[in-house]
Amino acid sequence: MTTTQPATVGEVMAELAALEDPKIRAVNEKHGDGHGVNLTKLRAVAKAARTNHELARDLWQTGDTAARLVALLTCRPKAFSMDELDAMLRDSRVPKVHDWLVNYVVKKSPHAEELRQLWFADDDPVVASAGWALTSDRVAKKPDGLDLPGLLDIIETQMKDAPDRLQWAMNTCLATIGIEHAALRARALDIGERLEVLKDYPTPPNCTSPFAPIWINEMVRRSKG
Repeated sequence: MTTTQPATVGEVMAELAALEDPKIRAVNEKHGDGHGVNLTKLRAVAKAARTNHELARDLWQTGDTAARLVALLTCRPKAFSMDELDAMLRDSRVPKVHDWLVNYVVKKSPHAEELRQLWFADDDPVVASAGWALTSDRVAKKPDGLDLPGLLDIIETQMKDAPDRLQWAMNTCLATIGIEHAALRARALDIGERLEVLKDYPTPPNCTSPFAPIWINEMVRRSKG
């Protein structure tokens, strides 16, 4: 990739192809992420390409997972329209692309709240999971106007049987409510204990379990220092 001229789609795709590692791809594909590029190296490709919204749009259009990840790192989040972001989210079936799109782009967009409301109750559980992820962000940062007890009602009745990605997003919201809102902590802990969602999730040493009661109690303990 040249340093004096803007990067091209061809140059980025060639760099990503050169970084392809079959072992990394095999691991990623087990999680539904169809690419074989080490993420540290992928971030380096994006850093070299710099912020370039037109390049990002073109990389996204390739449909290639690694290229889309670079696109999400090189775009200007505020330059996307609401309709563009909605279409991109609905086209993001790869977990890593979906996660980066929500966290690196949509959360920085002026359309984040409108999209949160649009996606929250969508019939597609993958789309709905994005709405729940944005809701968790609001629970932590801007809870005014949210019906937190109502969210717990939905979680209590729907999380146990929700598809995996939606269940994970609902569980994150449950934990966030319990961590951030002391008045609702006991109820959040009770829901987590009764539903037992992610109770047996394999957790590496020195990492916090995603099981909501453990997660809530650990974060509260840390905050009290």
